[in-house]
Amino acid sequence: MSSQNPRRTEARVTYVEFSLSSHDHPFVAVSATDGAVVELTEFIPRGEGSYAEFFSISGVETETVLALASDHPSADARLVERFDDEGLFEFVVDDHCPAVFLGEEGALPRTVEGRDGSGTVGAEVPPSEDAEAIAERFLDAYPDAELTLKRERSHGTPIFGRRSLQAALHDDLTERQRDVIETAHDAGYYDWPREVTAERLAERFDISPATLHQHLRAAEQKLIAMTLRQA
Repeated sequence: MSSQNPRRTEARVTYVEFSLSSHDHPFVAVSATDGAVVELTEFIPRGEGSYAEFFSISGVETETVLALASDHPSADARLVERFDDEGLFEFVVDDHCPAVFLGEEGALPRTVEGRDGSGTVGAEVPPSEDAEAIAERFLDAYPDAELTLKRERSHGTPIFGRRSLQAALHDDLTERQRDVIETAHDAGYYDWPREVTAERLAERFDISPATLHQHLRAAEQKLIAMTLRQA
């Protein structure tokens, strides 16, 4: 008897990408420093209208990055870890950020880069959303933006393979951090939109939401730092 393997249907999304020129965007302003390269490594909702964006920034001094960020009331920056000529920075931003705007519109930010004083922002739009309408609203919200790319592609693959993720969870994280981030993931905390709130998660561990955020932030930073060390 012969067996047939059905062909798997690959999820398709619409990828939209924009160029940005205004230095009102902190990541664009930082990239104007000679030799600086700014790249988003992770984008995480924090609740109450704020988001944590983790940027890998090279070719510029830490003090310069923090000083430029302080000029923008919509961004609160701090250094997470330093690697030779590269640093991992966390920017806590509000809904004035282009990536946040796309996220709130139903897209998933995938690319945020700054080079030579200009920026690029790209996001995947799921089939359930209108990519054309989202692009138009983005251009209306950011007059300095230009749509540079719009195409269908397969859904992006995760940063981690299963084995490397499991190794990181067990080697780099404390037991408490592993429990909290695994439970958050399984409960849909990192889905878009979220399926569970931080308050509900905190109740499961009998801790305050503030303590839960501390555990999540510590675990997230360790995992992101690991990807930079292995890149």
